Amino acid sequence: MHVAAMRVDLRVLDAQSLKDKRRVLKSLTAQIAKAQVVAVAEVDYQDLWQRSALGIAAVSAQAGQVDRILHTIQRDLRGRTDVEVLGVVVSHLEEPE
Repeated sequence: MHVAAMRVDLRVLDAQSLKDKRRVLKSLTAQIAKAQVVAVAEVDYQDLWQRSALGIAAVSAQAGQVDRILHTIQRDLRGRTDVEVLGVVVSHLEEPE
């Protein structure tokens, strides 16, 4: 079993309120969850209307598959026009042998 967690720091472009931010994040998290079998949650900056941090977790039998899933999500996020990716951190959970 291979598990990886990714934190993605975002700037929500054109958000003028928390309501605007929530609308963008709801669409974004639904798109990610539909395209990939992952868990997604907002993990930081809930009270700021132009910042967000998403936590994304992926599990697979193959390490390469987990990396491909997270790479695809990063690529899709960078291609969006409603958010700017400020930073990405990926952590792998090592299974004991």
